[in-house]
Amino acid sequence: MDMDFVCAHAGRPVGAITRRDVARALLAVPSGVALVALPDLRRAMMAAGNPLSLPFWESAKATLSSIEAGVATVGDVQRWVESTGTEPILMTPSFFVWPEEDERGPVAAEMFGRLVAYLEERVEAGEIDPDALAAGDRTARGAYEELQERWLGTPLADGRVPGFAVSDEQDEESFAIWDEEEAFALAELQRIVAGLPTQPELPAGELDAAAARLRALLAQPGYPANVLRACAGFEDSPMPDDDGELWLAVAAGIAGPIADLSESGDLLEEFVDLDGELSLEDATLANLCAIQHADWLAGVAALARLGPGVLASPERMARLISESEDIDVDEHDVDDLNATESLFGSVVSLWGYLGIVDKDEVLTPLGWWGLPKALERAWSPAAE
Repeated sequence: MDMDFVCAHAGRPVGAITRRDVARALLAVPSGVALVALPDLRRAMMAAGNPLSLPFWESAKATLSSIEAGVATVGDVQRWVESTGTEPILMTPSFFVWPEEDERGPVAAEMFGRLVAYLEERVEAGEIDPDALAAGDRTARGAYEELQERWLGTPLADGRVPGFAVSDEQDEESFAIWDEEEAFALAELQRIVAGLPTQPELPAGELDAAAARLRALLAQPGYPANVLRACAGFEDSPMPDDDGELWLAVAAGIAGPIADLSESGDLLEEFVDLDGELSLEDATLANLCAIQHADWLAGVAALARLGPGVLASPERMARLISESEDIDVDEHDVDDLNATESLFGSVVSLWGYLGIVDKDEVLTPLGWWGLPKALERAWSPAAE
């Protein structure tokens, strides 16, 4: 750990090294090694005509000592690096969050580098006082945060807004991961169903009867009709005339909700009351959206193998998922089982309205036939 290491780590000559460069180099080695090297680094920087400042070196020693003693938190260390005056704030007051360094895509890496360069210019111009930041000055910190918020929301010469550009890239990456998981789950579902010794058959008359009941239910206001309409995307598009198509669309929507609830009937007070409890409708949709592809696959695959007449209660679904050999999961503890049971409480309740389970939460012949088809529909690209 010497000046050559710092320069190589930063990719700059010693005369251009910043507080941030030194801080990141110090954190790249064990804290004990960094503490030992600190005095020599300071002398080398002074000899090169780039002494930095006494508050910086004192803050470095204090932070490294806290790390070595095992009392420094990740937040403490992050705050110290940010106090160098050229480290972008990990999470801004408006809740913009930079991805971790090893998770940044090309756009995030570019924008992060641009912001570092911009902050270096502002330090050089005297608009940012790193010593005040190192001392914990709240006014200086507030100005530092505001400066970065403003930069993130200001269009670049090419028209891109940095904050939006980074968020868009993260969204694209998330969608790509989601699509990959969905495609894998679909292939596994099709393989499992094709390998069943007895293929599920549609019970005569049950689908039409269940769909007719469902159509009447969907015409009603309030729960559960509003949730089922949102799941199937019927709030913004007409319901299909075919009863079978209607039933499958709603069943698939439970596994992959297409839309959110309409806000037309919500009161303003419900949106500003942050301490208020979620409505039944919102809680139900939140539960549906929280269920992972793997859990859907494990649960429906188990029901398909067991066939009609098997208990499909929330507790039973949680147990089937935890014991599934179709997905790779760590050993489930009681909290995991309780969480899965809670999520599937909403699912099983809605299944009852479609006749997938009966009043005793037992899988029906219709549910045995329809669940794999509904899940396949939810995960197929043509359904989007």
